[in-house]
Amino acid sequence: MNVPRHWRETPERYRMEAAKCRKCGKISFPARLICPACGNKVFDKINLSGKGKLLTYTIIRTAPEGFEDIAPYAVGIVEMEERVRVMGQITDCDLLNLKTGDKLISKFRRINEEGKTGLIMYAYKFVPDVGI
Repeated sequence: MNVPRHWRETPERYRMEAAKCRKCGKISFPARLICPACGNKVFDKINLSGKGKLLTYTIIRTAPEGFEDIAPYAVGIVEMEERVRVMGQITDCDLLNLKTGDKLISKFRRINEEGKTGLIMYAYKFVPDVGI
């Protein structure tokens, strides 16, 4: 699959689209084909609220290829309002003041640029929820 098609066909990257099991109600993100809780194969699509709290994080100081220009940066696990955990980059904050329990909200942001084609890739990142 080519890069543009892959990104267009990945709704969780753009809309934080998850799957809610019709049998037991478990929410999976990203969506799964089989519910990990009950084995059901029928789901409803839902969009996560984008709001959550930081459970844990790490600061990346030596970044992998393609991300060197943004180091240092934080990556964390956020428990969303819907009780599902999502991993993502945390941005627009002072890394030294970041702490577990912080309220975060997802925002659509630039991730990186694909080297050969120059295609700019976007997805969600987390930023502090300042209640605006």
